[in-house]
Amino acid sequence: RQTQKVHDSKMVNFTTEQLRQLMDYKFNIRSMSVIAHVDHGKSTLTDSLVAKAGIIAQKHAGETRYTDTRADEAERGITIKSTGISMYFEYVMSEADRAEVAAAEGRAVKVSGGGDDDIKAATASVSETSEQSEGNQDGPSISENSYLINLIDSPGHVDFSSEVTAALRITDGALVVVDTIEGVCVQTETVLRQAISERVKPVLHVNKVDRALLELQLSPEDMYQSFARAIESVNVIIATYNDELLGDCQVYPEKGTVSFGSGLHQWGFTLCKFARMYSDKFGIAYDKMMAKLWGDNFFDSKGKKWVKNDKEGSLERAFCQFIMSPICKMFAAIMEDKKAKIQKLLKVVGVVLKKDEEELTGKPLLKRVMQKWLPVGDAILEMIVVKLPSPAAAQRYRVSNLYDGPLDDAAANAIRTCDTSPEAPLMMYISKMVPSSDRGRFFAFGRVFAGKIATGQKVRIMGPNYVPGKKSDLWVKNIQRTLIMMGRVQEQVQDIPAGNTCGLVGVDQYLLKSGTITTLEEAHCIKTITTL
Repeated sequence: RQTQKVHDSKMVNFTTEQLRQLMDYKFNIRSMSVIAHVDHGKSTLTDSLVAKAGIIAQKHAGETRYTDTRADEAERGITIKSTGISMYFEYVMSEADRAEVAAAEGRAVKVSGGGDDDIKAATASVSETSEQSEGNQDGPSISENSYLINLIDSPGHVDFSSEVTAALRITDGALVVVDTIEGVCVQTETVLRQAISERVKPVLHVNKVDRALLELQLSPEDMYQSFARAIESVNVIIATYNDELLGDCQVYPEKGTVSFGSGLHQWGFTLCKFARMYSDKFGIAYDKMMAKLWGDNFFDSKGKKWVKNDKEGSLERAFCQFIMSPICKMFAAIMEDKKAKIQKLLKVVGVVLKKDEEELTGKPLLKRVMQKWLPVGDAILEMIVVKLPSPAAAQRYRVSNLYDGPLDDAAANAIRTCDTSPEAPLMMYISKMVPSSDRGRFFAFGRVFAGKIATGQKVRIMGPNYVPGKKSDLWVKNIQRTLIMMGRVQEQVQDIPAGNTCGLVGVDQYLLKSGTITTLEEAHCIKTITTL
């Protein structure tokens, strides 16, 4: 089972130093927001990644809603403000994954008018350059398999849509969450439209599958139809607002850009996981298996061949036969408390329960088994790392959307290449203010698009009405402190390079909500967000 090992993602507890170290590798950063209609399960799903990073205990994931930081959010059970959190993960890519990421980086260079040399430079994998410092041996060593994910959990309520736009501006990818029972709703369409207008690439998670199984007790075929409808609705919206530079970003299960699962029970999967398993078992090529697991493909076990029709209902669709039926069987066995059958199924899927877990019954047991068999954190992490762009790729096609000045000046070129060299000009956009524990004071939350922002650095703070060459709406000040935003806590660091989100102390005296921070005198502003 060699191929299975390649894709393992290890649980990591990290230190601030390692997080800061990883920020220098712009190809290993993924900035993404979680967007959806209200109550479709964004914060609950975000818990799976927070738990995977070791910040909260696995057994509380799905109930903690770590990114709901305010008292009124916890009380009402809805997200009101978007919350940023930076996390460290290890993910080992297979050769196919590497090729896919390299192709995406190359495409980004092409559409932004780069030459062959640029493409070569972009697709060269990040080589190991950082030697571990002596005093930093208590955690994982940073390698090309280390990834930094800057995640922003946004609200779904229509009244807070400005928070969503603020989140999308400073991220490059979006995880769109859709409730499989309710399907695509009004706000899903609104946030997707905002995402595509900001040139943010979407991937889809179909959530609340546990409800479809337990409450509605749908058959595998009905589940497939329900998933297919949700995916089709999302793709219709994406196609309607298509952007040339962003390219075709429709989502397809057989391409690994759709995952299915339950945020509350913390289980989920993409077709990749099952395709890897079955390609080993049947000796079929992985790509071929991926294509067969979705759509009108049926396996005729008598004739040992794949067919396109179900022969008057005698055959079961491959997605149902190989994926949904085993899940339904597991659900039925556990909910009906059939001990012998449960043991048999656990052996087949390779799940080993601890002593105290064996005594669980009903939903708690279901949650533990599904968590161990199909951890949702793994499925989503795989989608984020392989399918979403790095800042170095995304900023190439986003620069024309972001920058107000001429697209060939020093600031635009630095944004385009996500320049982190020591002489690169600083370009940072502040998208919102986050209240700090200090009464009446705020952290300015935004993203560095070029250069490096450092504590004590002298910068030009430009408000949204600043006109180059004029003095109004401009302050030349020093940055008091730079922070990594970590949900409920903030970690102080010396500096933060391009491609990352960060918080600043002391900027709230000058900017009201959004603005640009730069070190380049000729720089124009980064465009102010237009809320739809």
